[in-house]
Formats: sequence, structure tokens, C-alpha cells
Amino acid sequence: MIILICGIDLGSRHVKVALLAADGSLQLHRYDTVSFYRQHGRSVAGQLQVDLAALGLGRPERLVATGYGRQTINLQGAAVIPEIKAHVLGAMYQTGLEDFTLLDLGGQDSKVVLVSRGKMIDFQTNDKCAASTGRYLENMAAVLDMTMEELARYDEHPVDLNSTCAIFGETELIGKVVEGHPVSSLAAGVNYTIFKRMKPMLTKLLSDTIVFTGGVAHNQALVKIIATEMKVPVVVPDHPQYNGAIGCCQYALNT
Repeated sequence: MIILICGIDLGSRHVKVALLAADGSLQLHRYDTVSFYRQHGRSVAGQLQVDLAALGLGRPERLVATGYGRQTINLQGAAVIPEIKAHVLGAMYQTGLEDFTLLDLGGQDSKVVLVSRGKMIDFQTNDKCAASTGRYLENMAAVLDMTMEELARYDEHPVDLNSTCAIFGETELIGKVVEGHPVSSLAAGVNYTIFKRMKPMLTKLLSDTIVFTGGVAHNQALVKIIATEMKVPVVVPDHPQYNGAIGCCQYALNT
């Protein structure tokens, strides 16, 4: 199979790779970030060199990179594009939409982008605190002794959680456990907390449709909460966690 383009999203928790073949098909791969750098990357003259062929990813004609690590990691042979640009292009490709509000919740950062007629109009990001990210949800799920899949089931009768800090949030949640609240209500409270932290950005940049990407988009309870509270449809693409890598491929196609 001839690989035309390789798009790489260097995330804080995972490296996502999208391979666009000559026949238009996509292959998607994901790696733990630290393991990826340790096992498959090496620094050469200030650049990160990755042997894509050794990874079984072929020898693409073009390489485009973005992501959490793009500011500190110069990937050898890659065109590097801004993270928000990659995610907007990926969302447009995956949904076919040109007018929407993009909500991207990753492992350690979050962003909201207003897109109109296929152009980015405005955006807001939060990369200073883990309290509205996947890391927060993972920590809270661990406190409740449940998987992320289990956490994603609950949105009804939420316990009110008010801490705006990921660390203090754990302490508050433990306190609610001690008070004897049902686990289902505690889990719903955690999901509502994520929404409450994103609501100001969503309200400022709201359009008729929200496109939800990033690993957190797999949380169906949060999808339901956002749609109900913001009163607009929430679209989750087929591959929300690979959206940035797919956007890199689209950038290569259009330049």
C-alpha cells in the first residue's frame, strides 16, 4: 500500500498517527507518548528523529505534525502546524461541517474554537489546569474505583462538586463518598463538573452545533450533558481522539 501522507499528533498522553493511502483510505495508530519517545525516537542535531518504517508505518511522501509537544519537539522532516488549525481541519473532514463550535478535550488541555464558513473566527484554550481534561476524569474515576467506561454512563442526579482544582477536587469527592452519596450520583457529579468548567468558553463561542473531539468525547454522559445544557446538537466524529492527526493529513492535501 502506498502511503501518501503521515499526520502525527504529539499529545501529552498519547501520540496519534493517521496514514492517508493513495486509495484515500486512512489507517490510525496510537502510542503511549513516553514509550513512543523512548523506543522509537532519538534526538539528532536538535530534532526528533522517528523511524516510521521500523514502526510499520511505511515511508510516506509527506509528514505533517502538530500537538501538545509541537512547541518543544521538532520532528525531523515534518511540516509543523498549530494544534488548533489541525483540529479544525480534522473536524471539518470528519463531519463535513463548515459552521460549528469545536470543543476539544484532551489529556491535559482543553480548547474551544468558533468556526464559520470553514474559517476559525475565535478560540479559547485552557492548558494551565488539569481540572477540565481527561486526566481529571481518570483521577476521579480512580477515587470512585470505576473505569472510564463506567464513569461515562452517569449523568442523572449529580452531586454538586465545586472545587476548581483537580487535586482539591479529589479531596472534595472523597468527602462526598464519606457522606454516603450513591456512586451513580457521584459519577454524574464528576461529569457535570467538567461541563461547568467548559461552559463559560462554550457560551462565549457557541454556534448552532458543537463538534466534540479528543479522548474525552468518548464520555457519552458528558455528550448528553452538553447537548442538554447548551441546547444545541453535539456531534462526535467517528475518530475523535485522532482528530488532530487526521487534520494534519488534510493540511497536506490542501497545500
